[in-house]
This record gives sequence, C-alpha cells and structure tokens, in this order.
Amino acid sequence: MGLLTFSINVTLDGCVDHHEGIVDDETHAWFTRLMDENGAMLWGRVTYELMEGYWPAVARGEVDAPPAIREWALKLEAKQKYVASSTRSDFPWTNSHHLGGDLQASVHELKDATPEGVLIGSGSLATELDRLELIDEYRFLVHPRIVGHGPTLYQSGLPSTRRLDLISAQPLSNGVLGLHYRRAG
Repeated sequence: MGLLTFSINVTLDGCVDHHEGIVDDETHAWFTRLMDENGAMLWGRVTYELMEGYWPAVARGEVDAPPAIREWALKLEAKQKYVASSTRSDFPWTNSHHLGGDLQASVHELKDATPEGVLIGSGSLATELDRLELIDEYRFLVHPRIVGHGPTLYQSGLPSTRRLDLISAQPLSNGVLGLHYRRAG
C-alpha cells in the first residue's frame, strides 16, 4: 500500500493562498522531485480546475515559461491525476480520473493500487482526508512570509490534534523551508 502524502505551500501564519508563496526554480524543483517520488496526484475539484486551466498549456508550449516550470508541466501532464468530486465526473485533462463514491473507500483503493504513493495538494480535501485519518505524511514548503489573510491550513478544524514525527527539514537558498513529517505511531 502506498502512502498518502499531503503537500502544500504555507506561510508562517498558515496561509495557503497559492499567490503568496515564493515561485522560483528552487521551489518548483522541490515540488518536481516530490511529484517524481509519487505514483499519482490527488486533488479536489477546485484544485483540479485551477491546475487544468494553466498547466496543460504550459506543457504544450503555448505559455512562455522558464525551464523548471516547463519541466514541472511536462511531468504533471504525464502523471496519473485523480479528482475527488461529488459535483463533476468528466475530467478531460490527460491521465485524469474521477474518484467518486465513498471517499474513504475510494482513497483506500487508490492507496492500495499505487505502491509508489499518492500526493495530495488540495487543502480542503486534505482536511477531510485527515478527519478520516487517511494522511500518512506531510510535506510542506514553509515560506518566510506573514500575510495576514486566508485561506489558512485546516481553517475548518480537525476533531483532534495530529502528533507528527519530523523526518527531515531542508532549507532552500530563498529562505523557504521544506519540511517532511510522518504521522506518529
């Protein structure tokens, strides 16, 4: 069974607004390595729609992008992508699949079918999956910014505290810190 890893950009005050992080070759390389380490991506519908509106065009060369961004787009294009949604079932982007029905059962099946692991990058979906105690690991890029607005990490709360073990901490030259945690036994 593969691990389900939640990964997202977050500021020091917990903001997960994708406009607030440092976007450069180094942060893209960090996420590209993480994506390479996993067999599939898992998103909610909103994140999928955000991604499908931009990254396929970058992969096709229709958007001028630096090499690190283009590399990410090409690898993302080839990656298996699963979308948990109760409101949409058609996902035409290459290698995209609907994950419907009972969320807990569907994610268990996906983890079983993906020994290389599944990477989730949707904050609200991650909250729901954490409530179901399905997330095994957390990989955060913590940006040295305090922005004072939301959305924030786990803003709708969890039923209990999650105790985590630090696996690694990797400072990047741009001041961002890559953190890898695993759920404590």
